[in-house]
Amino acid sequence: MDVGITSRLERISTGGRYLVVPMDHGITLGPVKGLVDLETTVDAITRGGADAVLTQKGVARRVHPKKNGKGFIVHLNGSTVIGPESNDKRITGSVEEALRAGADAVSFHMNVGSEFEPDQITQLGELTEKAHRFGVPVLAMNYARGRDTDPHDAENLAHAVRLAEELGADVVKTAYTGNPDTFERVCEATRLPVVIAGGSRGTDRQTIEMVRGAMDAGAAGVSMGRSIFQHDDPESITRAVSSVLHRDEDAETALHEAGLELEA
Repeated sequence: MDVGITSRLERISTGGRYLVVPMDHGITLGPVKGLVDLETTVDAITRGGADAVLTQKGVARRVHPKKNGKGFIVHLNGSTVIGPESNDKRITGSVEEALRAGADAVSFHMNVGSEFEPDQITQLGELTEKAHRFGVPVLAMNYARGRDTDPHDAENLAHAVRLAEELGADVVKTAYTGNPDTFERVCEATRLPVVIAGGSRGTDRQTIEMVRGAMDAGAAGVSMGRSIFQHDDPESITRAVSSVLHRDEDAETALHEAGLELEA
């Protein structure tokens, strides 16, 4: 692997494990809780143990002063929930723009199984070639999403993560199947580090148990947005997730040490 890619991957991870907090939702959802005062949220989650934060290019100047020396990823496509089709992610930037914004890596969202899959295959393939030309790693966010596609089916997700590897990505993010036994199939489908999405917010225990289950199945970490940045205490929930990822704690210990309630 290119030395530039290797060194930049080290900036967005710790010991080969990834705790990324995506906050590109300002395009998708608008100015929701946790993103209005972006600076405070970035400061909290990086103090809590996040390895990297992820945003669109336009808010980079709000991220850097508050990221406490952690990594920064620029996301390069997007859509809105009020637009005609949320699965139709459109290009929002380039590798060059990401580098000018101070990025350590770039990311790209792909909906495998949707009618937009063909264009997104082409776009991700082109992106990895351009990014690697500059020694920049690519995080592929590959989901199984389409009209007749089960988004949590292990075989669908295994195909999605393998597709990311085939197209040249360096890390792949996907949905969690719901349990370690089935998610193991997803992790075995690729040699790339697999990180799970957080999905919709649940209880703190549900969040941390999901992280623990994914790690037990062979995942390399999480790329968790709303469950962290919309939390009432984003620093503490980040610390709990970090304890599981970076210290291999069980869910109960991680929650207790972070000072979070051990709700059912």
